[in-house]
Amino acid sequence: MEIGKTTGRGHRLEDYSALEYILLGDLRDLLEEPADNVTCHWLCAVIDALLETLPKDFQLRCQGGYLSEVTETYPNWQGQVDELKAGQHQLYSQLWQLRLKISNEERYEEIASEARGSLQDWMHELIAHQRHERRLMQSAFNLEIGCGD
Repeated sequence: MEIGKTTGRGHRLEDYSALEYILLGDLRDLLEEPADNVTCHWLCAVIDALLETLPKDFQLRCQGGYLSEVTETYPNWQGQVDELKAGQHQLYSQLWQLRLKISNEERYEEIASEARGSLQDWMHELIAHQRHERRLMQSAFNLEIGCGD
């Protein structure tokens, strides 16, 4: 399979990526809101939606093997792919832990500052992970094109 070629799962993957982008925007907006029960409620709802969306997005990315197009062409890159895969699971776990931490609306005002910082850090880590994934795909695609395939 050519690197970068879209498959039947491409449209669903794009849909999940778009939803994820919207949810991250909502999360950013909520982190700017006052630390009260209403904000906590909506924050939990957005995190729940992300916790539902992220595994589906990753599952689609893993059909046929996570970044299999890369490892088929460049088997020696398997270590990088494995690190990305582990990172994906770690990000999900971190978000789940943050969700548990803020789920108590009565305590949210007490922990809001810490929760905001943790959620902002998590978003930065997610974005960095996605960039790394794209760079790996782009590098493989560019090398493939450069080889004349």
